[in-house]
Amino acid sequence: MKTFKINSLDTISDAAKDFIKATGDYTVFAFYGKMGAGKTTFINAVCTELGVTDIINSPSFSIINEYRSDTTAELIYHFDCYRLESVDEACDIGVEDYFDSGALCLIEWPERVEELLPLDTVKVEISEGEDGTRTVRMSFPDER
Repeated sequence: MKTFKINSLDTISDAAKDFIKATGDYTVFAFYGKMGAGKTTFINAVCTELGVTDIINSPSFSIINEYRSDTTAELIYHFDCYRLESVDEACDIGVEDYFDSGALCLIEWPERVEELLPLDTVKVEISEGEDGTRTVRMSFPDER
């Protein structure tokens, strides 16, 4: 397990860099946390550190946003599964194809599609401390 502390928005890019270093060859990351925990903000920081210069927002209405790194040309898919009504709906939009694509997949509200997640999905939990800090915990498949 890897743990990163975000003391303020001023330090979020450092945590994003540390997160990227820890990703290894994994491509699917499931972000867990309460509403307002900072999942979208952290994913935004990760994408920025990966060289995405497009505007990065939560794909709340589109379910999936596609970005491309300007430095590596790597594809990045950002999912927000909150509005999905069922696993069948996720299948209809082809989430499994995205997960199997080899591209980086960053998934908010993965609870909605849990049974479709690949076995090698990295679980990422973001929690908020009483002082407003955030803790990011990465749990790798071989640790479960």
